[in-house]
Amino acid sequence: MISTNEFKTNVTVTIDGDAWQVVEFQHVKPGKGAAFVRAKMRNLCTGSVVERTFNAGERLPKARVERREMQFLYESDGMYIFMDNESFEQIELSQAQLGDALNFLKENMDVKVMTYEGRVLGIDLPNTVELEVVETDPGIRGDTATGGSKPAKMVTGYVVKVPLFINTGDVLRIDTRTGEYIERA
Repeated sequence: MISTNEFKTNVTVTIDGDAWQVVEFQHVKPGKGAAFVRAKMRNLCTGSVVERTFNAGERLPKARVERREMQFLYESDGMYIFMDNESFEQIELSQAQLGDALNFLKENMDVKVMTYEGRVLGIDLPNTVELEVVETDPGIRGDTATGGSKPAKMVTGYVVKVPLFINTGDVLRIDTRTGEYIERA
């Protein structure tokens, strides 16, 4: 059991049989009345985000979300094949289960597959990935790092805003949490 006073970002709890992850939380102590915790929570099974209010000190069961290291192998007919690095067991995930992670997924990439009570919830990507630029406008002599930005299409099909000096063929480091360009790799 975990108390609502112990809420932190990414803590998972069980509510109504589903696993919920704390996205944001705030402890509120009004001048009059009892303290409470306001939390924005994401349902790991459906992906919906709701804001809930809990009494301070309320206890909820902790959700046991397992994360197994797996390698992305390939895509076949809209299904994405992952292999467990230890047992070599393979699983298939759909586009819906992967969501925005498809923008950053490359073949042979190691990810963590999240499961809850035998159900696959999705994947945890590393915080940054290195992707190659396959299409962008050419850099022009005199362009500076602080000048502006232009769109660049990555090898996965994802389009990101990059500085003007980036060229086709450059390998870039992209933040998977925000989807923004960080630096050249």
